[in-house]
Amino acid sequence: MSNAYDFSFETLQGKPYPLRALAGRPMLIVNTASKCGFTPQYKALEACWQANKASGLVVIGVPCNDFGGQEPGSAAEIASFCEVNYGVDFPVMAKTHVKGPQAHPFFGWAAGQGGFFAKPRWNFYKYLINKDGGLQTWFASPTSPDSARFKAALAKMPG
Repeated sequence: MSNAYDFSFETLQGKPYPLRALAGRPMLIVNTASKCGFTPQYKALEACWQANKASGLVVIGVPCNDFGGQEPGSAAEIASFCEVNYGVDFPVMAKTHVKGPQAHPFFGWAAGQGGFFAKPRWNFYKYLINKDGGLQTWFASPTSPDSARFKAALAKMPG
């Protein structure tokens, strides 16, 4: 796999979500969880989506139960939680493994591009993908999408 557009996820509704359909658009892909100390970042992710979707950025949430069992819900429960608690309107995928032998290949690719520390070590790792499908940069869990550091990186994305 040479770039992020080579991967595909599945939506919470069980439909294929090929990233190839987003070719030419930047993306923010985040492994999420409903019962994590970082869960309030959903609010900042939604704000980032609303502020940047007109310019092409696609925010994609990828629920994950790999860290502390913090995403135990079904697809319907995840969808309801995101909508009711945070008004999430951005695309949310089906629950996916991000570590270990069952990890979705996107996360292995992103770690390979970003280096050893880019491998998800908890929920809410964030991967900024440029419009060419390359990994622009990544952020560990504590860096919120409303932080100055994140906003500066987003502003530097090639237009």
